[in-house]
Amino acid sequence: LYYAPTPNGWKISILLEELNAAGAIDTYKVVPIRLDGDQFRPEFLEISPNNRMPALIDYSPADGGDQLSVFESGAILMYLAEKYNSFMPASGRGKVKVMEWVFWQVGGLGPMAGQVSHFVNYAPQLEPETFSKANYSLIRYMGEFERLFSVMERQLNRTKFLGGDEYSIADMAAFPWCLPYRRYMTGGADLGVPGPDMANFPKLREWFLAIKGRPAVQAGIDLGKDKRTFGNKLDPVGARQMYFQNGSTQRNELGKLKSNM
Repeated sequence: LYYAPTPNGWKISILLEELNAAGAIDTYKVVPIRLDGDQFRPEFLEISPNNRMPALIDYSPADGGDQLSVFESGAILMYLAEKYNSFMPASGRGKVKVMEWVFWQVGGLGPMAGQVSHFVNYAPQLEPETFSKANYSLIRYMGEFERLFSVMERQLNRTKFLGGDEYSIADMAAFPWCLPYRRYMTGGADLGVPGPDMANFPKLREWFLAIKGRPAVQAGIDLGKDKRTFGNKLDPVGARQMYFQNGSTQRNELGKLKSNM
């Protein structure tokens, strides 16, 4: 597992810890990834074409063939759930419901919460002279983050877990992006846009506490906790690597890669 202790990384470490607790796997190897450097190395690009962790290499795929690399957290969740026939129904309507909520998280909750994190934790450092409190970007993403909380609240009034009445990879996908909500509440308030209070979403809070109380979830969250950097002062070089990538920078990296071949 190529991993850093962020919500997207936690999705996979939680599932691997749950699989370990269930006896489906014995162990797994973690390759720590520095977000401001390792993600952009040519050897990692071979595994993850989008220059983003997490990524996975399975040295014993179910088809018995050569090692298989998988990138993108949603794809990794589904790959492992299907391989070990765990935390997702094998077929039918139950599988469809779990897949719906995995894709909902990948396309909605994760990107919106990620933008909230950026504008609460990092944008004020990147542009200290021009960053304004209560700016449109923060208002937009915080409002959408709160709306997505209400979507979860409505679903959890109907079912015990997001994908139905059984705990699944849908819950493992969503929980890590709910975990920092207190920081968004207080950090957002300091910037004039407080984040949503989970106390206003009772079913969501009940679900959140149930997931948080699972030992395997806690083990997954604790993996690499000494390397967490949320809200830390940014290194200017690392920040440029992380936040100022565009088509030109990618073409330059590709040119360097070709010249070294």
